[in-house]
Amino acid sequence: MLLTIILSVFLLSISWILLTYLISIDWKRSHKIKSGNFPNYENSKIQEYPITNIVINDLEFRARILNPKANGEAIFLLHGFPQTSISWEPVFEALKNTNFRVIAYDQRGYSPNARPKNVSDYDTKNLIDDLFSIATKLGIDKFHLVGHDWGAAIGWAATMSKPERILTYSALSIPHPLAFFSALKNNKSQRKKSRYILFFQIPWIPEMILISMNLFFLKRWIIHLMPHEHQKEYFSVFSEFGAMNSVLKYYRAMGKSKKFDYQPEIMLPVLFIWGNRDPAVSMDAVNLQDQFIQGYYKKIELNTGHWLLETATKEVVNHITKHLDNKKNI
Repeated sequence: MLLTIILSVFLLSISWILLTYLISIDWKRSHKIKSGNFPNYENSKIQEYPITNIVINDLEFRARILNPKANGEAIFLLHGFPQTSISWEPVFEALKNTNFRVIAYDQRGYSPNARPKNVSDYDTKNLIDDLFSIATKLGIDKFHLVGHDWGAAIGWAATMSKPERILTYSALSIPHPLAFFSALKNNKSQRKKSRYILFFQIPWIPEMILISMNLFFLKRWIIHLMPHEHQKEYFSVFSEFGAMNSVLKYYRAMGKSKKFDYQPEIMLPVLFIWGNRDPAVSMDAVNLQDQFIQGYYKKIELNTGHWLLETATKEVVNHITKHLDNKKNI
């Protein structure tokens, strides 16, 4: 009798989640249609548009470019989960009257026309190839790099694999991957903080839960912390069928990346900013990364959580902009 009740409750719960998931999906794909109205990248026209589409092979990346015709150094900004390039608006605002050329693109899975189907398409090798291919497409050889969350993880990998193309690196929240995985293996606190990653490994159920009831759980968990205009973009992205499934493949591809050459010790200038109340990162993981950074290194600890750009905006932006001058320490 008890087993029957438990089974009935389980089936009703799954049915409710599935129903509210289907109702919450934007079947009209409004974000994809709107994105398709922006032009593909062309130097002669890019200043006329706030957003452009950059085509790399068969993928089309939605990008924001500040000062597109500036002749100064370039800066790439890599967002994390569950955000888009709009999360970097405070950095854009701080650099708008400078000679820096600043590029923030919606990564694969987030750009509506860059959502390949296989989990292997979202491994580290492909994600760093996107970065360097876009830079090459824009005629940029060397650049400053800034990343948050998954963007930071990709940034570390890019910096380790092709340091000759990076001027400085600024990582927010996520430490050096070898330090992180060492802590994950040996530190109880880090394993506890990373339990959500195991949940994201489950096929389809996590995305159905996050999207159900008009993204109720995603709003309550994370997005309520974001500026209202940013929330609107995130809702439009993740309410499209396949979007959440695509971005969760980042987690499902962890540890399965194709091999690529890299040097774990980093010689170029590194800025690392983290919040000591981060629910996903332990202090042990942060401290373990010190051994991998052999060049100029500045580590900033803030009394906040994971969402640094939203909860400590001025401090974070000030540290990033000051670090852009540290290429002289190479």
